[in-house]
Amino acid sequence: MQETGINAGPSSLSSSIGDFVQQNDEYYKKEFGKIQSATKFPWTWNTMAAVAGPFWAAARGLWGQFWTFLVLELIALVQIGRGLWGDLGAAKLARADRLNVRWKELYERGQAALQAGDEGAQNLIETAGNLKNAAARATSEAQALSAEASGILITGLILLLFFKVIQGFWSNLRYEKQYLNWRAQPNTTPSGFNSSWIGYGVLLWLAIVPLTLYRFTFTKPAEWIMAFPIKKQFFTPTANWMDGGFNWLSKHGAGAFNSIVESIRSILDGLETIFVDTPWPVVMVVILVTAWRLAGPRVAVFTAACLAYLALFGLWETSMQTVALLGAAAFLCLVFGIPLGIWFGKSKRAYNAALPILDFMQTMPAFVYLIPIIAFFGTGKPPGVLSTIIFGMPPVIRLTALGMRSVPENTKEAARAFGCTKFTLLKDVEIPLAMPSIMTGINQTILMCLSMVVIASLIGAGGLGKNVLEALQYAAKGQGMLAGLAILFCAMVIDRIIQGHYARSTAKQ
Repeated sequence: MQETGINAGPSSLSSSIGDFVQQNDEYYKKEFGKIQSATKFPWTWNTMAAVAGPFWAAARGLWGQFWTFLVLELIALVQIGRGLWGDLGAAKLARADRLNVRWKELYERGQAALQAGDEGAQNLIETAGNLKNAAARATSEAQALSAEASGILITGLILLLFFKVIQGFWSNLRYEKQYLNWRAQPNTTPSGFNSSWIGYGVLLWLAIVPLTLYRFTFTKPAEWIMAFPIKKQFFTPTANWMDGGFNWLSKHGAGAFNSIVESIRSILDGLETIFVDTPWPVVMVVILVTAWRLAGPRVAVFTAACLAYLALFGLWETSMQTVALLGAAAFLCLVFGIPLGIWFGKSKRAYNAALPILDFMQTMPAFVYLIPIIAFFGTGKPPGVLSTIIFGMPPVIRLTALGMRSVPENTKEAARAFGCTKFTLLKDVEIPLAMPSIMTGINQTILMCLSMVVIASLIGAGGLGKNVLEALQYAAKGQGMLAGLAILFCAMVIDRIIQGHYARSTAKQ
């Protein structure tokens, strides 16, 4: 049996290179040996790769190199096309023609008005003179652009030659790395010289390069090249259908939506009672003591400095409103997110089913999903909390699931061997080992919830986001920066307390 491992001898190594490249194996045996024995940068040259460019990469299955140099060579080809047949001054000449027609028309009107004794005749003649000068400038600029054609052509040729030279020096290095990958994973790594790959590369080249050259080198390309032929034939009826769906759902689901709003309002009211209605010295003392007990004296000092900033700049009440909003949103994110993350970490099928929903929640622009929030839940603080939940929940779910999947299987097998039940295994083994990832998810969720505060203020959430929104509306730069710093300090205090508590509890163990 042929050796393909790290400890293979010179003869088996040479044989495996031949099996990998399949064509021109003597050349690649020599070049790969040069690369593997080099102590500095190995100067190796591949003439075929330099000449054929991306097509050589396609034939060898180096698709990353194919796309990279296809784009780079296309840039050079566009410059060559502009220099050879591109009418560089056409746009300027067209503008000059329009200006010439316009100034002659105004001049004739001015002369007629002058003969008629009209007082505005001189203004028309002066305007015509200005347009004539602008037409002359446009003509000279068009001539200058036309004179630059040879320079653009030379630049394109130099770029194309430069990219060819880079491919000549780079290709063997990249191909040798693919060879090493093939030795480790022969079933998944492309090998050999495949003519069908060349055909695929040629089809891709024909689909991309000619149209791009036509677009950037011809003065007036066809309209269908510039814009998709179909405009809004499907957009308007689909939008109207979605409007009807939103209206129907908001009407028939009003009871469920109102109950959700009231549930969130009860949590929010309780938190605002604690943070806003309670006298500020009491709240400050409780926060400082909590920071000291959970995270230590250094975090307590940092917390005191941040709270002093909020108080001295008159942002205490709005900051506590923001903390209440954040507390409600983060609490609900963690209550639902961590169990979902544990479930998804233990069930790959459930995670795959939920993945599109998580992608939607995390990538959909926040302003877009404010639309259904307003349609179903109205405006105010509870809808603001809901929008914050949608934006902030995916990180804790994803990272909790990642932590659960990262628990070593041999550790779980050992725990089962000692008689652990499923619940004990989860409580005493899986969750503690996944806790670093879970804490990272909690951290990211809190920070993303705070970053949503400004956007949630658009639907009446209030807090510091309202200050930032007003600063944007009235260009109050100082107000916006002070409110932004307050949001930053709130986030840092919460993060330091939570992470500090976790670090101290881990150190005690």
